[in-house]
Formats: sequence, C-alpha cells, structure tokens
Amino acid sequence: MDEKEYERQALKEAQRFQHSLLKKSSLFQRSSKHLQTKVNAMIPNRVHQVVTESIKRMIELSLTSSDYIYSIQVEKDWNLERREQEVQERKNVYKKTAMIEGAGTGAGGFVLGLADFPLLLAIKMKFLFDVGQLYGYDVRSREERLFLLHVFLLAFSSEEKRKEVIQQIVRWDTEEHADMDWKTLQLEYRDTIDLVKMLQLIPGFGAIVGAVANGRFLEHLAETAQNCYRLRLLT
Repeated sequence: MDEKEYERQALKEAQRFQHSLLKKSSLFQRSSKHLQTKVNAMIPNRVHQVVTESIKRMIELSLTSSDYIYSIQVEKDWNLERREQEVQERKNVYKKTAMIEGAGTGAGGFVLGLADFPLLLAIKMKFLFDVGQLYGYDVRSREERLFLLHVFLLAFSSEEKRKEVIQQIVRWDTEEHADMDWKTLQLEYRDTIDLVKMLQLIPGFGAIVGAVANGRFLEHLAETAQNCYRLRLLT
C-alpha cells in the first residue's frame, strides 16, 4: 500500500478510536459497572493488597529502572506500515505468553491466581516498552515512560477517566506532565479486571478464564497503544 494512503487510513482508525472513548456508555455497560461495584466489595482484602502492591511496584519500575526495556532492532527509516507490522508480531508473541501464564496460574486456584496479577502486569509493561521503541521513541526518557503509563491507564480505566486521559495523550507533545498517581491507576485497573480475575481464582475453571482473559487484555492493550501512537504521530 502507498505510504500516504496507509497513514491516511491509520489516522482515520485512530480518530474513530478516539471518538469511541468520548461516547456515552451503553445501558449494558453502565449496568455492568454497577455489578462490578458489588463484586468488588466481595473480593477478599488479600486480593486488593496484591493488586495495590503490584501497581506501586510496576509504576516504580516503569519510571526508574530498565527492567521492562529490551533492546530491539529498529531502523530509523522504517515507515509507519513497517513499524506496525513489527508491533503486530510483538503482540502475537506477548499474547501467547500471557495466555500460557494465565492458564498456568488459573489452574492452580487461589494462591497461583494471585500470582497472576504481578506477572501479567510485567508482560503488559514489557510489551508497551517494546511498542514505544518500535514507533521510534526513546523509552529510557522519563517523558516517554510517563506516556506509556498513560497508555496503560487509558486501556484499563473507567469511562470518566478515559475521557480525561485521551485528551492528555492527544496533547502530549505540547504540555508538561505531572507524575503518575499510583492510587488512581491502582483503583482504575483493579475495577476494570476484578470480575474476570475473580473467576480465575476458581480451581480448574480458572485455567480457561485465565488464558482467554489474558489474551483479550493483551489484544485490548495493543489496540490502545497503537492508536495512541497514531494520534501522536499523525495529528
């Protein structure tokens, strides 16, 4: 496909994605949120503690260490289509890893199910750092690390928060940015995944849920990241 045509179609898709985040949620989605709130109140405190500590640790590593950074080969002259081909290949690899990890921990019931939280977070963040590099950004800089955390927040947050975060992402290169609030990220992420993850804690049944859920989480994160970088590069 012609380079300009590919970019035109990519921008159109990214704008549709942005518009979808600004639309009012459906009655079903609002009802699901009400159910989510009830489920959240029934979840053992031990689960909440694991999620809280995992999020704090993830943000700390994202901002201060190189734990999530793998050196990958990226050519400066790659056009957008080539970069996104590489992103899709990375997504497939990380998705398979996430599904295997989810099935393994889900099969073990409550104890191993809890172990899935930090493991899945690490897989997601390593994938995001790879994506940042593939789009040509220096993910060792604090600015780019913060951007990746905002992409993560956008992917796993409530309707109200998504509307706020997408505006920050669209204006990213023209404004200064405060540090990420780990409490906000923890609450948004926890409330987004709780219902599915509770099912994963059920022995036996949890293996199926863990594999499918982790795969879908990775797919959703990849779509979010791709469209965020498109909006940043093409607008």
